[in-house]
Amino acid sequence: MAVKRTGQLSLAEAFLGTKLVGGSSPLDRLSGLVKWYRFEKLLNPLRDGGPGRAAWPPLVLFKALLLQSLYGLSDRELEEALGDRLSFRRFVGLGLEESIPDHTVLSRFRNLLVGEGLLEKLFGELDRQLEKAGVILKRGTMLDATLIDAVSAPPSGERASKDADARPTVRQGKSGFTFGYKAHVGVDEGSGLIRKVITTPANVNDTVMADHLICGDEKTVWADAAYDTHARRRRLKAEGKKARIARRPNKHHPLPPRLKHYNRLIARRRAAVETTFATLKNRMRLTTIRYVGLAKATAQVTLAAIAFNMRRWVAITG
Repeated sequence: MAVKRTGQLSLAEAFLGTKLVGGSSPLDRLSGLVKWYRFEKLLNPLRDGGPGRAAWPPLVLFKALLLQSLYGLSDRELEEALGDRLSFRRFVGLGLEESIPDHTVLSRFRNLLVGEGLLEKLFGELDRQLEKAGVILKRGTMLDATLIDAVSAPPSGERASKDADARPTVRQGKSGFTFGYKAHVGVDEGSGLIRKVITTPANVNDTVMADHLICGDEKTVWADAAYDTHARRRRLKAEGKKARIARRPNKHHPLPPRLKHYNRLIARRRAAVETTFATLKNRMRLTTIRYVGLAKATAQVTLAAIAFNMRRWVAITG
């Protein structure tokens, strides 16, 4: 299958030189940090051309989806931004006079990533690059989870929701409920990088996913009382890890002052994970799952985690 040639400089771009095609913006720095050819090897089996049309290079489309996650854009907003923003064109590898992939191409490519199960491999590839670069500290892993609304309305009366995988759950300490999904993360203490990410329906309890978020090479595990079990603390101790998990109160045996103080110390240390969620939700606009179904919700969250780690890599090394 023919593949589109991209990245060809126009006469104007060649004349302007580095004023246009190079720079020191975060996207330019990211372009220099990441070994993109390693992602390209994973992506190359994917082709999305359609009858009689050349396929877009998968790396171009993958980079476009990263921009979508970094800036919280819809498919149509991403298409518009690729047409308008020089920094976006430069990042994905499109020249000024080249056409851009439209929103249907971008949507099909995302579905291909989901169908081929490539997103977990892409996340793992970035993790290997981050580890080789020495930015993952492995001092500890902070466990936490955050709720994300579904785009579909919840069921009401006899009317079912269009999203059969999303579930309702009560917001802890808040009125009302969330209908949607939950992103469970394991965050590297010190660097703030996401090392593990799992997406579930919103009603899955935090502790159910906890053991899958522990990387195995950390020295300490930090978590709030939602993750506290005797078995987990014993297992971590047997593995030589420090279990810094806040203690859960018992209705028959309230926590003594010593453990209340311990919980406050844990809360202070693990508060850094809130910065991760603040960036994902406030800066990257990961507040709503834009697509229907757990598979596509997982894809959106995983892409956001990849984009977050790339953004964080730039910040750490800047």
